[in-house]
Amino acid sequence: MKRVLILCTGNSCRSQMAEELWESLGKGEWEAESAGSKPSGYVHPLAIEAMRELEIDLSENTSKHLDQFTEQQFDLVVTVCDNAKESCPVFSGATQTLHWPFDDPADATGTDEEKMKTFRRVRDEIKTKIQTFLADESA
Repeated sequence: MKRVLILCTGNSCRSQMAEELWESLGKGEWEAESAGSKPSGYVHPLAIEAMRELEIDLSENTSKHLDQFTEQQFDLVVTVCDNAKESCPVFSGATQTLHWPFDDPADATGTDEEKMKTFRRVRDEIKTKIQTFLADESA
């Protein structure tokens, strides 16, 4: 089984959604983990809601610090925000490192419904990026 680590700053939105999407889309061929350089300590409620719409449950997920993964082997490390790319330690066990910057949906303003539009957009962008990567990988 291949392993991917998805890094962000707070590990509350993008990396959490990416972790579970990768697990789902990887069809048992990938194990996904996510972590943050400065973990927020929680998973954003709107990220949980956005993923629930895809029947993926984030409610038991926790925000984790990347330090707990530095000694582990990964086939792939993906940073999903510019801050994580800048502060990311080198994972010597990673075969490949990619940078996929996505907007931070936690920065969305307005009503919860207006914010949800941003969460859905970013979720769908992450999903498309992972699907494309996995399709290219198996081609």
